[in-house]
Amino acid sequence: MTIYQSLLGEDFHKLHPKLQERYALPVDVPFFATGTMTKIETGARWLNPLLTFATHWKFLFPENGQDVPFTIQNTCKLLSNGEAEVYWERTFYFKKGTRRFNAFMTIDAKRKVVKDYLGEPSLLYSDLKFDVTNEGRLLIRSGFQRVVLGKIELPIPRLLEGSVIVEEGYDAVRELFTIHVYIHNPIVGRVMAYAGEFKEHIC
Repeated sequence: MTIYQSLLGEDFHKLHPKLQERYALPVDVPFFATGTMTKIETGARWLNPLLTFATHWKFLFPENGQDVPFTIQNTCKLLSNGEAEVYWERTFYFKKGTRRFNAFMTIDAKRKVVKDYLGEPSLLYSDLKFDVTNEGRLLIRSGFQRVVLGKIELPIPRLLEGSVIVEEGYDAVRELFTIHVYIHNPIVGRVMAYAGEFKEHIC
């Protein structure tokens, strides 16, 4: 059973059937898709040095763009302790270069959250709360966050957190997945936002 099935329980079956397939993720059977981000927007220009710094960890990036090609791959594997982990690889192909946004996800069954380690090597940790909308879309919201410094993890004050909202759906008419992501900070406003669509490719 996938970590997302375990987390959502019966609500997993309320997802659109295509999203259920997407998030089934059998061990060592990757989900791979290609698509286009219709719009990618970052925040204020003075954030660019921070966003550029994050690129060294395959995390955030400073570029903006429209109709940006991208790929996404999710792979579930078993760790040495028997825990299932999903490796997320998101690659954005800008005209002037390629950017990556990677993450490693496991679940905390007791707290009913996904443990999301962002970047490679991980630079930021965030709790993620998963819900299903009435329309069968997947809604993800961030929670408690920490900065990761090797084996040390330091809590981030709430005013400095990057609050994340993600909504993923499936357009049955056009037969493709849709994605909307918004990262916001209460002080600086928008950190990054992107919206796009993608279609699975069977390897």
